[in-house]
Amino acid sequence: MDVVTLSRLQFAVATYFHFLFVPLTLGLSVLIAIMETIYVRTMDDDYRRMARFWGKIFLINFAVGVVTGITLEFQFGTNWARYSKYVGDIFGSLLAIEATTSFFLESTFIAVWAFGWNRLSPKAHAVTIWLVAGASSLSAVWILIANSWMQHPVGFIMARGRAELADFAAVITQKFAVLTILHTLTAAYILAGFLVMGISAYHILRKQDKELFVKAFRLAVTFSLIFSCFEIFEGHLHGALLHTTQPTKLAAMEAHWDTQTRAPLHLFAIPDPENERNKVEIGNVPLALSLLATHSVDGEVKGLKEFPKDERPPVFLTFFSFRLMAGLAALFVLLTAIGWFKRKKLESSPRYLKIMLYSIPLPYLACTMGWTLTEVGRQPWVVYGLMKTKDAVSPIATSQVFTSLIAFIVVYSLLGLTAFYFMTRYARRGPEPAAATN
Repeated sequence: MDVVTLSRLQFAVATYFHFLFVPLTLGLSVLIAIMETIYVRTMDDDYRRMARFWGKIFLINFAVGVVTGITLEFQFGTNWARYSKYVGDIFGSLLAIEATTSFFLESTFIAVWAFGWNRLSPKAHAVTIWLVAGASSLSAVWILIANSWMQHPVGFIMARGRAELADFAAVITQKFAVLTILHTLTAAYILAGFLVMGISAYHILRKQDKELFVKAFRLAVTFSLIFSCFEIFEGHLHGALLHTTQPTKLAAMEAHWDTQTRAPLHLFAIPDPENERNKVEIGNVPLALSLLATHSVDGEVKGLKEFPKDERPPVFLTFFSFRLMAGLAALFVLLTAIGWFKRKKLESSPRYLKIMLYSIPLPYLACTMGWTLTEVGRQPWVVYGLMKTKDAVSPIATSQVFTSLIAFIVVYSLLGLTAFYFMTRYARRGPEPAAATN
């Protein structure tokens, strides 16, 4: 492998691992804030115990997420120095804003919240977790704006051989960024909801603290149903935007080879990039691709043959990551809709509860596939249409990247196993008795 491939692999390893923890931080902080707010309004002690229980899982998850995120930013200097030099004026400013505002706010108030249970009034304590949730989401907003700029660069000029910031408002308000933020935050809320439902299902099945976990499940299923439905709607808007902003990604994720109007959509296909066709096509829906991409059955959708071969993303991986992500999104709507109708008779629905317990990994898989589609579908560009990935890598030796890649895999594996061991152990144990939390 060359330096480019190894550096991409190293960044992918670090990003996939980091994003095992980020969405749970984003989503669970909001759910805990809702739990504490209900406690303040009703003084129902179950909701206070609930917030403390999920809060400890949140803290373990948050700590590992922070550690793994820091190494990602270092890689922009170690592995992607040419990229940083070329677009650092824009990309770097967004990361700096994130670190000096949102991250510090989040880190400060998470400590106040964790140590303030018996030192602050219930209302003041609830305010601190809302500040944590807000700062977490704001932190994600800046990171996603930076990523969106790589997907669809706007608000810059080329000067002195590099991209320089010309219109900050255009960068932070562009439609691509807004839709990416909505899509990612919504996915995080779904993931957190499924985790709460899955662990609650485990305890309901074992008849442990049943009343508390039934309340937690009902809260999470309503929360997840709302965001699962919204994700389908928002995902469609996001996909349609690719028609004008990233036509190669749209063509690859649909395995669409020939430019045509009234284009059909294939529910399943086996792409054959070498021969520029699909070996197998199943479930063709006439006109659907034109309608979804352009909002007109007569709309033209560019095919992959329209673009040079060296400017097409890997079709196979882009196509299947999109299909898996979209299929899981539809499944989340179905599972949460069933759960909402069963919310008042959960104890008599053991089969459904077992399904929800074993569904905990599915939103993680959906998020992973989403990022695979986002990043692989942008190739061969690191900044779409502006800078190719092969031109962004640092002038370093293959052996250096290979050594650090192995180190990342070993350290992250140990870190991940430790974190998930403690989270699983604590989740199985359940909340502390009522008297212990006073």
